[in-house]
Amino acid sequence: MSPRTAGRPGGAEDPPREVFDYALLRVVPRPERGESINAGVLLWCRGRSWLGARVHLDEDRLLALDPGADVIGVRAALRAAEELCRGGAAAGQAAAEDPGRRFRWLTAPRSTVVQPGPVHSGLTRDPEAELERLLYLLVHPVTRRAARVPEAD
Repeated sequence: MSPRTAGRPGGAEDPPREVFDYALLRVVPRPERGESINAGVLLWCRGRSWLGARVHLDEDRLLALDPGADVIGVRAALRAAEELCRGGAAAGQAAAEDPGRRFRWLTAPRSTVVQPGPVHSGLTRDPEAELERLLYLLVHPVTRRAARVPEAD
């Protein structure tokens, strides 16, 4: 029995690891200052044709950078990224595009308040769990308490 099948009913193997690309969504309330907060993660797994986004806006951190920030507008832009990843009617005309094309569109450099960071790659067996792990690790505020990072493989 291999390590991939140990403890699995009937010796079933783990699914193969797939390459994925991800980028952070950053909120840059005042571009001239160059300050930003991480507010979401986009993840594209070509091998599974899977595209997802998860967002978390820390309003206190945003307002610390710019007390006049348009929180409602920022939330709307982040929601739009999630909808575009999901596809369907809420994504508008872009829903007709394949997930890879939508990911590339979302990660194209832009000079807006919500901006994508650079694209990074990794390997995973579960893109959805990886997206949750990255959101927790890279977007949620670091706290002093010892916290367990969700696992993804």
